[in-house]
Amino acid sequence: MAEVTENKQVFSIDQIEEPKDIHEIVFNLMVNPNLAPVNYFNDFSDEGVQLENLASDDTDDAGIFTTDNGEVMSMTTHAFHHHLEDDPKGATEILISRAARRMICFGAKPQAVSAFLYHIYIGDPNGQFIASGAKQGLENAAAKFGLKISDRKIRFDHFSAHGPVSPTIIISMMGSVKDKGKVLTHQFKSKGNNIFMIGNSYDDINSSEYLEYYHEIGESPLPVYDIDFEARLHKVTSELIEKELISSASPVGKGGLFFSLLRAGMPTGLGFDITTDAEIRQDAFLFGESMGRLIVGVPQDKADDFVDFMSTTKLPFFTLGHITKGEIRIDDESFGFIDKMNPLV
Repeated sequence: MAEVTENKQVFSIDQIEEPKDIHEIVFNLMVNPNLAPVNYFNDFSDEGVQLENLASDDTDDAGIFTTDNGEVMSMTTHAFHHHLEDDPKGATEILISRAARRMICFGAKPQAVSAFLYHIYIGDPNGQFIASGAKQGLENAAAKFGLKISDRKIRFDHFSAHGPVSPTIIISMMGSVKDKGKVLTHQFKSKGNNIFMIGNSYDDINSSEYLEYYHEIGESPLPVYDIDFEARLHKVTSELIEKELISSASPVGKGGLFFSLLRAGMPTGLGFDITTDAEIRQDAFLFGESMGRLIVGVPQDKADDFVDFMSTTKLPFFTLGHITKGEIRIDDESFGFIDKMNPLV
């Protein structure tokens, strides 16, 4: 049942009937401009990033590049508009967590962050509330993740001529790469490799593309999020890369688990065969965007070492499935082949 606060109904997943046909959801979301492959305009090529070709003009999803003096660095920019008006601190922490987790998955170490607020009026009490909360979120996340704040202020801009536009925060993050040889890419590497998920799944579809695009519900709380868990997850991910126990890592992000798997498989044309959690709603498991989760590819000959190491971390993890030659299977049901999933083909 939906919670009601100050005569305003707060969204609950119980308002959405659990769907019986996941196929319909998948192919409906494939044409969502925020999820469609064409949205990734910096990756038109079918080829993944080649580590030996890292140069000043080569980038991947983490913005990894080599400077003129040979130093490998990473830079990324992320934006967020959800809940800045009612929970700017939480929204800012989530945004910085997403950016840092994504960078760490590529083997880079986040070092510094800056933030910019758009479409707020600092002369209005609400604008002051947003700016103050965003500053708190920036400082808290920076402290948790060991980041320097490159500009102690959160700068802001206001365009009155644009009319009512949702406040938006944009952050830029800079990272360093200690060992170029251990830079990781998000794409699947080899058929038969195991796929593990690190982190918990929840009956949570809050602020997800699935909820907003498929169900056309734009008002919902922030997704499940725990900044202390995020900090632990970041540390463990870096250790997994350092120990060379994983062959790929992808944060569960926009579009949820399904689209994170899809983005990992498309560059190499590899598919996935996974089993969902019977205790979690299937739509939440596949399309929810709760924080603190990532999927990793683990070579078969390193699976035991991976499990042994993860058992020492006390972080939740479980076997999700394995990489296939190209077919996509969920709970023993085929969804076709990954090379046919692009709606533009």
